[in-house]
Amino acid sequence: MVTMVVMVMMAYGLKGSNGFSMCNMNEEGLAACMPSVKTKSTVNPSSQCCKAIQTADLVCLCSYKNSIQLPLLGIDPALAIALPSRCSLRIPVGWNGC
Repeated sequence: MVTMVVMVMMAYGLKGSNGFSMCNMNEEGLAACMPSVKTKSTVNPSSQCCKAIQTADLVCLCSYKNSIQLPLLGIDPALAIALPSRCSLRIPVGWNGC
């Protein structure tokens, strides 16, 4: 889901001169997750991706799950939504997924 946001931002050309951050993730964190959310990916999330997911605003990221742009950008929303569990992260109390 994290890298979904990166690709959406790139598609809309919203990258600033100092990079960008979204949903409490910086550009590097978003990019680190990209290999794990590409369509048909079997790549496990990297430690850098998992570290970025730890501080991400999951509710904010979930707001992008139904974006029509994601599949066009080669991002599988199901893989993106699964990143927190694939990183073995403790899910916040009250969080019941996207």
